[in-house]
Amino acid sequence: MRKTTDKNAKPVGSLMAGPTLHGRVVEARGVIVRVVGASLRIGERVRLVRPDTLEEQTGEVVGFAPDGALVMPLSGLAGLSDITRVEGCGLDWNRLDATRLQGRILDGLGKPLDGGPPAPLAHSSARFDATTAINPLDRPLIAQPFVTGVRAIDGLLTCGVGQRVGIFATAGGGKSTLLGMIANGAQADAIVIALVGERGREVNEFVHDHLHERERIVVVASTSDRPAAERIRASRLACEIAAALRSQGRHVLLLFDSLTRYARALREVGLAVGEPPVRRGYPPRVFAELPRIVEMGGLLGRGSVTAFFTVLAEDEDLADPIVEEARSLLDGHIQLSSRLGAAGHYPAIDILQSKSRLMTRVAGESHRACAQRVREWLARYRDVELLLQIGEYRRGSDAASDRAIDRHPAITAFLRQRHDSHVAFDKTIAALQALGEGADTST
Repeated sequence: MRKTTDKNAKPVGSLMAGPTLHGRVVEARGVIVRVVGASLRIGERVRLVRPDTLEEQTGEVVGFAPDGALVMPLSGLAGLSDITRVEGCGLDWNRLDATRLQGRILDGLGKPLDGGPPAPLAHSSARFDATTAINPLDRPLIAQPFVTGVRAIDGLLTCGVGQRVGIFATAGGGKSTLLGMIANGAQADAIVIALVGERGREVNEFVHDHLHERERIVVVASTSDRPAAERIRASRLACEIAAALRSQGRHVLLLFDSLTRYARALREVGLAVGEPPVRRGYPPRVFAELPRIVEMGGLLGRGSVTAFFTVLAEDEDLADPIVEEARSLLDGHIQLSSRLGAAGHYPAIDILQSKSRLMTRVAGESHRACAQRVREWLARYRDVELLLQIGEYRRGSDAASDRAIDRHPAITAFLRQRHDSHVAFDKTIAALQALGEGADTST
């Protein structure tokens, strides 16, 4: 006998039933809670609500255990209990209206730190996901120089509009001071600054000491004492704001301090969900997420995101895994030297150890020739510096070395710059050409 099928019949069995939206917390471990009873997806936003007090916070699904989902509460574990209810909210996170955020200072969750009103939300049509992969063929070629106002960078390490550059230094090497110089001297429509994992004192100092044009700047800050989840969200929020402004046709400068502390927050979460430490204690999650942050920048359509990422090195050898990964991902690197800083040379940029991979594309021929000549003089001087210090160098033995020694005071004067000053691009190029031709640029 032939069986008939009722098209209106509902599937039977738990695997075929509709998703369950409500679950509860059954375990808290490290920075992660385990949730049972709800059908959730990786990357989904969830609400964690305590029924008796109605205390509420937001979390993100980051993994699965054999009997439940692993959720990362964005505000930490304080206040959660075994009766906390978990509600799935879907993959659509609330997006802020980036066009109305300039002049504001926000935390990692988008809440105001400046005492102002709540940050405005974007309409659904204006939302932008910074982690969306961009077709590489949709990226125009970078051909226009990006002006930072820092003579050493614009002259010898010229960057392009849409370039991603790393600033590498050990602790106390002057990374934040250099970021402040770039923020004040850069030619950009908007500036987005991510302060991730910084000391609370340094955030306030950075805002008041280094940011002079607050009306075009958005600051997203999540200090070192905040949960790892919030530091991660702060990083993504800053990138989303920058990408949203780019989609409006603006040229955006993203200053990200620091990529290392973002990686450490990812490490906390990765180890908590059980990922193996594969490189110096860092799990695979870290090396999967770093390219997504870096690739968010660049030139796209009518707008651009030019990004400078600071990277905290363990030592001057730059041999730790985050430094190595960042150097392989970025379009250039600026290395700061503690030796130069100790000698009072600021910004303490080691020109010979730094490189802009796009300088040959964005700088003119005469500019490149002068820059190359100055680099050669610096290299020559470094070769004979020890002999000079011990009095063993004899003039006349090598004409090229003699010339490098003669030009070194002028080169040093060109590379030094006060932290509260910025130099126009045409003046930098004129000074560099005069330096390369042998004129005195010390004034």
